[in-house]
Amino acid sequence: MSGAGGPRTAAATARAQVLVMAKHPEPGSVKTRLAVQIGAAAACRLYDAFVRDLAERVAGLEFPVTWAFWPPDAPFPTLVPGARCVPQAGRDLGERLEHAVGECFRTVPLPVITIGVDSPHLELARLREAAAALTTGVDVVLGPATDGGYYLIGLRVPSARVFRGIDWGASSVLAATLAQAQRAGLRSQLLAPTFDVDDVEGLAALRQLLARGEVALPRTLAALADPERPER
Repeated sequence: MSGAGGPRTAAATARAQVLVMAKHPEPGSVKTRLAVQIGAAAACRLYDAFVRDLAERVAGLEFPVTWAFWPPDAPFPTLVPGARCVPQAGRDLGERLEHAVGECFRTVPLPVITIGVDSPHLELARLREAAAALTTGVDVVLGPATDGGYYLIGLRVPSARVFRGIDWGASSVLAATLAQAQRAGLRSQLLAPTFDVDDVEGLAALRQLLARGEVALPRTLAALADPERPER
């Protein structure tokens, strides 16, 4: 499923492509840690807002953008009209990342920069920084998250090894991925760190960014103001 022109058209002058890994927003299946603290319905509404705000932001990039969604039979494309969407496939996050990144490489022969929906405030400059690194000799770019994971991974060429043997629920995801890259002989570069919105601490940090006007997330603001009203 592709938007107008498709990814190959957008790739004509691009240096890289962006892959967004996302879940279809359903109460109890998204933002589960946050849901324990603020309720499943409120957490789901926030995630829905994150998706829509992030979609609007990345649509203005000079890079082709693909959304990989889970579960594969969900009506996720209705949330991001006009965007290229592909279903995720795999038994765990590592397999789903490997499959989605491989699909992007098969479609467009450009470096792949993968992000998630947990950091809707992500500075777009970080994506451009990653693209610049991947086109000047770096094999793997990682954006460290403050919880020990990463908010971004960029690959110059396909490398399944960086997604294998990782304990995705641990705080050592970034360190383990860097170790896998080193074992594979890949040159790595780190970007500036930021936070994921996985709990009330992350939500408080996001509120501060919004209050200072450092990022525009209108649907997220609406969800924070009225967590009971569905955002559409």
